[in-house]
Amino acid sequence: MTAWQGVLFDLDGTLVDSAPDFVATLEIMAAARGLPPVSSEHLRPHVSKGSRAMLAAAFGQIDEVEREQWIPEFLDTYEQLLGDFAPSFAGVADMLDQLDATRTPWGIVTNKPEYLAVQVLDKLGWSERCAVLIGGDTLSTRKPDPQPLLVAVERLGLEPAAVVYVGDDERDIIAARAAGMPSIAALWGYRLPDDHPDQWGADRLAGDLSEMLHDVQWPAR
Repeated sequence: MTAWQGVLFDLDGTLVDSAPDFVATLEIMAAARGLPPVSSEHLRPHVSKGSRAMLAAAFGQIDEVEREQWIPEFLDTYEQLLGDFAPSFAGVADMLDQLDATRTPWGIVTNKPEYLAVQVLDKLGWSERCAVLIGGDTLSTRKPDPQPLLVAVERLGLEPAAVVYVGDDERDIIAARAAGMPSIAALWGYRLPDDHPDQWGADRLAGDLSEMLHDVQWPAR
């Protein structure tokens, strides 16, 4: 499938369509407060930006200081729903199967808290297949800092230049570039209207997961 020695992926918006779980989470929080329901179309572009961004998108009328206090409730509610509505994107299973078939180790570097990422992997049956997992709180830094990617590569026993990183957010590409890793911007993920992946500096843009099944879609080594 690819001549690269390893592949690292972002999680939400890259491998997993987690937006439905987050919409359900925010709908529960809105109902408990007598607030209007959350629109899926409105929320989806914010999912890769993290919990604060999603809370701001859903409850922009609420003071930021108050929203900050809602983060633990948001994470706890999400944990109860995790995996109930969120499948992997179409094509992910085939892509990971091909990586496994070629004995190419793959892992995940996400800004999602590690304990939640572990549960996602368990739900999808990926825990034994994923060679390395770095969450947003595994280290003292998170993307766009390159350290999580560098630690993941070190745990794979590889060099950064030999591993590709795939993500749907600009922070993914910034982190990969700073780590000296080639990168692929996943255009099927979550983006705001003012996000311009063609300006992120990725080595390649992939418009559809099916493209990832062909060598031509991986950056040249």
